[in-house]
Amino acid sequence: MRQLADIPHPHAKITLFSWNGKYLIKLEKGALEQTYKVSELDITSEADVYALLDDEFIEAAVQRFALMREDLQAAFDRQGL
Repeated sequence: MRQLADIPHPHAKITLFSWNGKYLIKLEKGALEQTYKVSELDITSEADVYALLDDEFIEAAVQRFALMREDLQAAFDRQGL
């Protein structure tokens, strides 16, 4: 796996990788992470990957982190942990 870029953002760490014919877009916030795989055949250049990371996509991912945190906490609560 080859790291292509760290993309600065105030609400999540975003890293772009290239691996096995795919671009991997990895977003991290605390102990949570989301990874999106985009086939190199579906886009024409690395610049297209950056275009995917528009404000709407990033905002949805950040909101998803909040839901993920709630889901994990609910599982802890159900198990009394």
